[in-house]
Amino acid sequence: MEKIDRDRIALGVKQPWAELILQGIKTLEIRSRPTNICDRIYLYSSKKNAREDFALQAVRAYQLEIDFLPTGLLVGSVEITGCRKATAQDEQASCVPANILSGCYAWELSQPQRFSEPLPVRFLPYGVWFYPFKRREK
Repeated sequence: MEKIDRDRIALGVKQPWAELILQGIKTLEIRSRPTNICDRIYLYSSKKNAREDFALQAVRAYQLEIDFLPTGLLVGSVEITGCRKATAQDEQASCVPANILSGCYAWELSQPQRFSEPLPVRFLPYGVWFYPFKRREK
C-alpha cells in the first residue's frame, strides 16, 4: 500500500483522461483557469466518465476498456511542472482537439506514478482541488 501524505492535494480528472495521464500519454491537462501549483499532486479519478466525442475517440485510439477503468478513487500521483496558455499545437499532448484549446490553459504534467491499487478517499471533491484525507482548511 502507498504511503499517504495527508497534506497532498488532489485533482479530480474524469476517465479516460486519468488513465492516459498515468500512462504518460496525456502530458497536458487542459483547464479554463491557470494554476500556480507546481508540485506532486494526487490524481483522483472522478465518479463519472468523460462522454464527449473526443474522449470516446481517445478510448478507441488507445484501446482502453472505459467501463473497467477505476472511478471514484485515487489512482496515482503526477507532477505539475508548469502552466501556460494552451495552443493548437497542444492537441496531441492534451488528447483534446485543437478547437477546444482556444482560451484555455495547459497544465504541464510529468512523472506519473500509478498506485498498485486505487485508494478510496476519506473526503470527496468539493471543487477543482481537494484534500482526500483531511478536512478542508478554512
